[in-house]
Amino acid sequence: MTRSAEDPLAGSSVNAVVTGGSRGIGRAVVHRLARDGVTVVFTYASNASAAAEVERAVTEEGGKAHGIRVDLSEPGSVARMFEAASAHIDGLDILVNNAGTTVPKLLPDLTSADFDLLFALNTKAVFEAVQHASRHMRDGGRIITVSTANVQLPLPTTSAYGASKAAAELITQVAARELGARGITANVVRPGATETDLLLSSSTPEVRDLLTQFTPLGRMGQPSDVADVIAFLAGHDGRWLTGEILNATGGLHA
Repeated sequence: MTRSAEDPLAGSSVNAVVTGGSRGIGRAVVHRLARDGVTVVFTYASNASAAAEVERAVTEEGGKAHGIRVDLSEPGSVARMFEAASAHIDGLDILVNNAGTTVPKLLPDLTSADFDLLFALNTKAVFEAVQHASRHMRDGGRIITVSTANVQLPLPTTSAYGASKAAAELITQVAARELGARGITANVVRPGATETDLLLSSSTPEVRDLLTQFTPLGRMGQPSDVADVIAFLAGHDGRWLTGEILNATGGLHA
């Protein structure tokens, strides 16, 4: 792969930043992009051993991935992330906003601290990362924000979580309008019921069984299912899609 004026993202020098890349969907994205020849910098909040395992596995597959530790819910963390990333990559071509969390509580039980955490990580960090990309991403770049099917499937305990993701979706869609003249695309991917640590820790087996029953393809999604959709948007074949919301849900809808 080589970069060219006709296809800015075709090249061994293509660089990506993936937030929340040490587990789940983010980890699968790191592996997939690295297999496609992209040099990937990914973030992790605390699990250094998991991040090291991602680096090791990608290297064994012949790819390049570098983990940086940063808690993106903290003020100033996004600036620190990009500063640290610059030690490993020269230029930004792909940004995948994947880091996120949920606080599965009913409305009466949510606290201000819960709300602030969700919007700091799921919304503000996305805003600041997209803002950085609008200033520094190379022409022809790709911005992909990982949202959630809960935006259109407002289940109990997902009020603040879904709201924080909906806000991130709008930020991404506005970026598509503002950056299109530079050939930069910005899209949203909404995973459905996907077998990740986040889903397993925030739902009961009964809820997961119900979600599977209402998924036409009849199974839980795997991180690689979503990563392949993200890789499509990040690559040459996704060049004519921008401002879109892709439901990577196996057919699960409200």
